[in-house]
Amino acid sequence: MLKKVLIIDDDADLVEAITTLLDAKGYDVTSARDGEEGFKKAKADLPDLILLDVMMTRQGEGFDVAAKLRGEPATKDIPIVMVTGIRKEMNLPFGFEPDKEWLPVNAVLEKPVKPEVLLKVVEENIRK
Repeated sequence: MLKKVLIIDDDADLVEAITTLLDAKGYDVTSARDGEEGFKKAKADLPDLILLDVMMTRQGEGFDVAAKLRGEPATKDIPIVMVTGIRKEMNLPFGFEPDKEWLPVNAVLEKPVKPEVLLKVVEENIRK
C-alpha cells in the first residue's frame, strides 16, 4: 500500500514540485492550500506524513495547525515536517527546532529545500 503524504502549503508551484518528486518515489500525495483545509484533510485521510508550511493565510498559521493536529486524537501521532521560509521572509537571526511544547513537529526544513534533503527527511519521518 502506498504511503500517503499531505502537503499543506499555499505556494502552488512548490506543491506541484514536491508532488512530482514524491509521486516519482511512489508516494500517494494530496495537498491543501491553507491550515483549515489541511486540518480537515488530515482528519479525514489520516496521512502517513504531513509537510506543513508556516505562512499561509496568516504569518504563523502553520504553528497553530501543528498544535491543533497534536491535540486531536486521530492526528496526534502523524509525523509533521515543517517546510518554511519564515526565517528568510522575516529576516530572523535564528532558526526553529522541533519542541514538544512550542513547536510540536518532527523536523523543520528551510525553503528552498533541496530535493535530496526533502526525500531523506520524508523517508526518515514517515510512519512505518
